[in-house]
Amino acid sequence: MEAVTMPGPQPKHPSTRARRNRTSTAATLSADPDLDAPKLPTRLWHEQTRAWWRDIWASPMAPEYDESDRHGLFALAVLVDDFWSTDDAKLRKELAAEIRQQRQCFGLTPMDRRRLQWEIERTDEAQDRGRRRRQATQTPAQTGEDPRDVLRAVS
Repeated sequence: MEAVTMPGPQPKHPSTRARRNRTSTAATLSADPDLDAPKLPTRLWHEQTRAWWRDIWASPMAPEYDESDRHGLFALAVLVDDFWSTDDAKLRKELAAEIRQQRQCFGLTPMDRRRLQWEIERTDEAQDRGRRRRQATQTPAQTGEDPRDVLRAVS
């Protein structure tokens, strides 16, 4: 029995069918060594908080922050400082939960950056390390070598 084709519209070209789910926040980030970190407000800050603050402003995300973001980062710094300064386990747990919620807004974890569609620019060195790591873990089948080549007849 022969298949019958029904008349109908032609399928769309693949380029017009492709999903375009990129958000307006999508960006490739790179650190700006000339960017100055704002000073933390006057307070006796825990050393871990000061290190966290330096890391944020040295990160590739820092150029994305504008003046209005600094207020939220200052508030987050207070939470981070309280987290490091307390010995109360219950309070520390509550602070950790609030810190997790607040840091999402600033792309401070890999999952947050993924949600914002922020990618950190890859340097040649990082790409080379990844390439070497993948080559070191390849099986003979992946490299095209025949593992039977090592076999020899024994008399």
